[in-house]
Amino acid sequence: MSTVEPGTRLADRFRLEDRVHESGGATLWKALDEILARPVAVHTFTPDFSRVQEVVTAARQASRLTDPRLTQVFDAADEDGTAYVVSEWVSGESLLDLLESGPVEPERGAALVAEAAEALAHAHTAGLTHLHLTPGRLVWTSGGTVKLLGLAVDAAILDLSSEDPAREDAEGLGRLLYAALTGHWPGDLDCGLPPAPLDDGKICTPRQVTAGVPGYLDAITCRALLQEPRRGQPPLATPADVAEALAVVPRPAPAPVTTAPPALNLRSEAPDAPGMSTMPPRMPSHLAHQMAMTSPPPLPPPRPQTGAASKILLTVIVLLVMAAVGVGAWTVGKNLGNTPRGVAESGAAQSPSPSRKPVTVKPVSAAGFDPLGTDRAEKPEIAPLAVDGKPSTDWHTDSYSSADLGRLKDGVGLILDMGKPVPIADVVVSLGSAGGSTVQLKVGDAAELSSLKTVAEKKGASGSVTLTPEKATTGQYVLIWFTRLPPYNGQYRGTIYDVTVHSPGSA
Repeated sequence: MSTVEPGTRLADRFRLEDRVHESGGATLWKALDEILARPVAVHTFTPDFSRVQEVVTAARQASRLTDPRLTQVFDAADEDGTAYVVSEWVSGESLLDLLESGPVEPERGAALVAEAAEALAHAHTAGLTHLHLTPGRLVWTSGGTVKLLGLAVDAAILDLSSEDPAREDAEGLGRLLYAALTGHWPGDLDCGLPPAPLDDGKICTPRQVTAGVPGYLDAITCRALLQEPRRGQPPLATPADVAEALAVVPRPAPAPVTTAPPALNLRSEAPDAPGMSTMPPRMPSHLAHQMAMTSPPPLPPPRPQTGAASKILLTVIVLLVMAAVGVGAWTVGKNLGNTPRGVAESGAAQSPSPSRKPVTVKPVSAAGFDPLGTDRAEKPEIAPLAVDGKPSTDWHTDSYSSADLGRLKDGVGLILDMGKPVPIADVVVSLGSAGGSTVQLKVGDAAELSSLKTVAEKKGASGSVTLTPEKATTGQYVLIWFTRLPPYNGQYRGTIYDVTVHSPGSA
């Protein structure tokens, strides 16, 4: 058991408040830095903990690193029979939290791992390693940044070592990437995720487990995790190699910093690593939405003041308008009285008939359409979100290095199967807010690019776009085809939030 209790002050500064986890002689506390009035994470150790010196030494070495993506160590000491390590208290969502409902969006997960790989590459340059990369140690903070927890200190607490630490950490990054893409864990450790499925005793690749994983991310994962060459590229043997391979992934934009106080995390984020978590749980999404919705609306612009001169001018204008209306009414009445009966009846007979009101036709299915790509798939697992009637969900393309799809192909899109040939009056597409999209409407009776004819096009499109065929068009398949993409997070990506197909209605 720990020899310290809540309320204990270390170094006349750090007051222990809440015991988060205790196991194996190591205890994690949430504490208060009384000088700077901020929460901190503190590890303490029982007198019989055999690796105190190794932990304190590792913490002091880690404290010299300045990469903001690594947990900052504030203090480490072994004094008067009490050893402790003080580091920053990290608030946010770990990768384990993000994976609670399944794999995250591939490029978002890859971006988190890319940030960790770069930070870890810097640490290896300084001679420090991690050796315990699990989903609970990679955090998307409440301030909208990436944080990798436990550099050097985790390994010292758990007594981990490796003859090839660079390769071990590269494989660890591969495991994190695999978990982000599939929601499964490809390792022996029980980290809170289901184990990766096997095929003849070998770990299935991400694309075998989850549909829609981009081919290049699948290859990078295998090169790091399995240490195998893929697509003519060698294995990724160091964190720097992994960072370089993931450099093409767009990085998430920092989120606005919330002023809401973080809740206390009273559970360990690493079941295999006692006392390692320094994170509170995330704020429930419905509370965050409620906070966003309760911000005060903008004030209306002030109304202009009117003086006496303005009132006189307004009166004159009103009198002139009334006079003009009276003269016009008298003239119209006179003309109507002189109109022959036959002419009036003829005019009535020629009044237009009621116009047809288009009707909405729901598609049977939706799919990502990428006939020109190497993998011939474009986010098929999220295609139904574009026709679910919910403006908050979307289908989107992969991210590309340029607006012309990285010059890899002429186009990519979302194809709808209407179940049978239907006449098309128009198609309303809700795009993202970024301008620059060029979208075409193609219609045909086969889900093949050569059978789909372009019937409408919009350039520089954004927001809600109506694609109307110039002439009568009928077909079973409706394709919204991107030939140019708008900017997105430093790259280019097309997004469709909703699609509505209208067919001509009856009179």
